[in-house]
Amino acid sequence: MTIQTQHDIDQLMKIGKIVALTIETMKNSARPGMTTRELDAVGQRVLEEHGAVSAPMKDVSFPGYTCISVNEEVAHGIPGDRVLLPGDIVNVDVSAELNGYYADSGQSFQLTPVSAEVDRLCRYTYDTMMKTISALKAGVKLNEVGRIFQSEAAKGGYKVIENLCSHGIGRSLHEQPLEILPYYEARDRRVLKAGQVITIEPFLSDKATFVDQQSDGWTLMAPRGSRTAQFEHTIIITNDKPIITTAC
Repeated sequence: MTIQTQHDIDQLMKIGKIVALTIETMKNSARPGMTTRELDAVGQRVLEEHGAVSAPMKDVSFPGYTCISVNEEVAHGIPGDRVLLPGDIVNVDVSAELNGYYADSGQSFQLTPVSAEVDRLCRYTYDTMMKTISALKAGVKLNEVGRIFQSEAAKGGYKVIENLCSHGIGRSLHEQPLEILPYYEARDRRVLKAGQVITIEPFLSDKATFVDQQSDGWTLMAPRGSRTAQFEHTIIITNDKPIITTAC
């Protein structure tokens, strides 16, 4: 989507704040002993209290209100009977719609006890996301996203998950520009324009570079023994610094 009016911005900010609140509430509610279905119900409650609708459930019939991925699950984890354990790495990804406008955001965190290695991975992934966002404005090539992801991952001793991409969003969950690659592709000549709405979502891992879809048709999993973190914001491109719609 490309912003046309102040109303567009206001509505994107509104749904963005709801998505951010949902993630924070789920993160603060997550504890060992609860199931991912119970954690999903927390997200459902927050969305419904604010009149928002789960975007993956609405648009692609995802079997959950939110995506909850644990440990070797990297993305699109289906909420269910899996019990959260101490030390689990949990990723909560929330996409929602309100009044025809969409927002998408995610966070990775570790349940106590928190290890220094996982804490560094999560912090570094967040910092990579924010460094990328701060470098984007109208006129910048879209492949700058992948260049920064790759460069920052290498500096930190990490790898990027190469088959998980950022994307356009706004009036539906996935829009043009599709497949904003997480690695540098010199042949990608696309240029960012003022008013474009996109997600920025690095997936960084200590070992993995690809994820595989599981037999459930949704869950994307990295090789066992690898650790992966994801952070995501929805942003509006401007002639200066981007506007983050999903900031807390």
